Amino acid sequence: MSAGDWKDMYAAALAGDLPRVRHHILSGVDPDYQHPEVMCTPLVASLVQGHDAVAQFLLEHGASPHLRSEFDGLTPLQAARRHGRAQLAQQLAQRGAREAAPSWWRRWLGL
Repeated sequence: MSAGDWKDMYAAALAGDLPRVRHHILSGVDPDYQHPEVMCTPLVASLVQGHDAVAQFLLEHGASPHLRSEFDGLTPLQAARRHGRAQLAQQLAQRGAREAAPSWWRRWLGL
C-alpha cells in the first residue's frame, strides 16, 4: 500500500478495513478530503456502512465531526442518526456536531 492513497483509504472505510484505514491515516492521508470523483467523506461512509470502529478511529485522528459529505448530503451526525449509530451520534454531539454544518462552516464552504 502506498502512503497518501486516499481512494484506497476510502475503499477501506467502506469495507470496514480498520488496519488499512489506520495505515493511510498514520501515513498522512487527510481524513476530510473529498475526492472530486467520489465527493464523500470516509467518516460518513463508515457511519452509513455500520463500521463503528473505523468511524471512531477517524474521529480520534482528525476527521471533522462537522464536515458534510457532498455526495450523501449528510453531516456525520445525520449519518450516525439515520443509520442507527446511537453511540457515535452521542460522541459526535459531544464534539459539537450538529445536524447541519455550523454557520461559519457553511460560509467558509460558500453554502
